[in-house]
Amino acid sequence: MIAIIDYGAGNLRSVVKALTKLGYQSRVTGSPADLKRAKAVVLPGVGAAPDAMARLRNAGLIAPLLQWVADGRPFLGICLGFQLLFAYSEEGVDCPCLGLLPGTVKRLPSSLKVPHIGWNQVEQRISHPLFEGIPNRANFYFVHSYYPEVADASLVAGQTEYGLTFPSMVIRGKLVATQFHPEKSGELGLRLYGNFLKFAVS
Repeated sequence: MIAIIDYGAGNLRSVVKALTKLGYQSRVTGSPADLKRAKAVVLPGVGAAPDAMARLRNAGLIAPLLQWVADGRPFLGICLGFQLLFAYSEEGVDCPCLGLLPGTVKRLPSSLKVPHIGWNQVEQRISHPLFEGIPNRANFYFVHSYYPEVADASLVAGQTEYGLTFPSMVIRGKLVATQFHPEKSGELGLRLYGNFLKFAVS
């Protein structure tokens, strides 16, 4: 079973549909107990970092998620679920986040159209099984106003240009996170989900 963490963010149904199409059973859950039965965890996200962190804290999910990643178990963060992995976000008033990855989350420059919405290319910076069958600079779907500055460049697996070049994908062991939404990115997004589950779970 793949646990999809429910902390009040939207877009859960799209993630469930993508995993179902790939033949995986999933459960949308806000219960720490369900993590014990899961083969992988997906932390999706649409919303604001302060609200998301408060809901994770109130659900008692922060410690289990930190332990899950510390144990090297399969984890996929998407959009806000990507940003929450860093030390803190500028959203709100320097919102403390999970601190699982080195770096901070900053607002896109005001000179750009914000939020960044639509299709954009992801330049692959490393060779990895996650990219099997996915061309370099393939287009994926983005909806975000903030982006991560990653302190350890070796973690950046993909990057995207939108007024500036920002990390749009990181990989560290079986932890994978994307700024874009694979579940909204057609067949290549579905392929990315399948590649993640193949290398991380199988």
